[in-house]
Amino acid sequence: MQMGLVGLGKMGGNMRQRLRQAGHTVVGFDTDPGLSDAGSLTDMVDQIDSTPRVVWIMVPDTVVDTVIDELAGVLGEGDVIIDGGNSRWVHDGPRAQRLAGRGIEYLDCGVSGGVWGITQGYALMVGGDEGTVAKVQPIFDSLKPAGEFGFVHAGEHGAGHFAKMVHNGIEYAIMQAYAEGWELLEAAGHVRSVRETFNSWREGSVIKSWLLDLAVNALNEDEHLDQLRGYAEDSGEGRWTVEAALDLAVPVPNISNALFARFTSRQDEAPAMKMIAAMRNQFGGHTVRDVDGNPEHIESAPGEEPAHPAEQ
Repeated sequence: MQMGLVGLGKMGGNMRQRLRQAGHTVVGFDTDPGLSDAGSLTDMVDQIDSTPRVVWIMVPDTVVDTVIDELAGVLGEGDVIIDGGNSRWVHDGPRAQRLAGRGIEYLDCGVSGGVWGITQGYALMVGGDEGTVAKVQPIFDSLKPAGEFGFVHAGEHGAGHFAKMVHNGIEYAIMQAYAEGWELLEAAGHVRSVRETFNSWREGSVIKSWLLDLAVNALNEDEHLDQLRGYAEDSGEGRWTVEAALDLAVPVPNISNALFARFTSRQDEAPAMKMIAAMRNQFGGHTVRDVDGNPEHIESAPGEEPAHPAEQ
């Protein structure tokens, strides 16, 4: 297929490369001209010769509507816009209705995989009409992992971003559990090697996971995480998950506690937050802070690109 891709940051840039490797023609646009294949959104759309014209957006939620409105002025009947960023799900229905008035179809797609998705594939959670999903299925098939799983048409508009929001809330809770366990093991003087204890759990254990693998990667780079400050940001989805739980009267104590633990990390040094910061950097290439509080980026995955204004 031919498609446009807006936002060539840490995920968008790697997605462009993975799609091209699968044989698709991708015209990318970014506010950084060094990354962009087009001089403007209009120029990007003009370079797409196929029908329907498909444009995938990978930009922060705060600018999605601005990008969509500009694209709506140059796209037409039957064309498709896919928002693959970490957007708030409540915006998807209104966006779909607004675009439908112009004959443009819309999908929301939660994307997980971080900087590793270029080689491992991305988990995709899609919301929108079944017919629209079918139009762009080859794109989803190329981005997802090679196995049976990794893609779901989650439901109507908003379902994709809602599923990704809950995914990230679960991620918060799992990371917090690993981090608290790491801190407890570090505090126990009779445990000879915390790093090797974590490493031993990677096979045969019921708590083995990709996040555990990434935690071990971080410990291999800095065994006691001495070079990191116990400070971790929250990217928004954890807050939205807790807010949705309040609206639906669903108890989510573990996710809530994990979110509040990140708030605690900004008030005082919290050892467990070193592991949270380390794992976030491993899967997402997030900036971490050294012991003096200075931003520090640890190169942790092949194919990672530097941050820039259009990153996810």
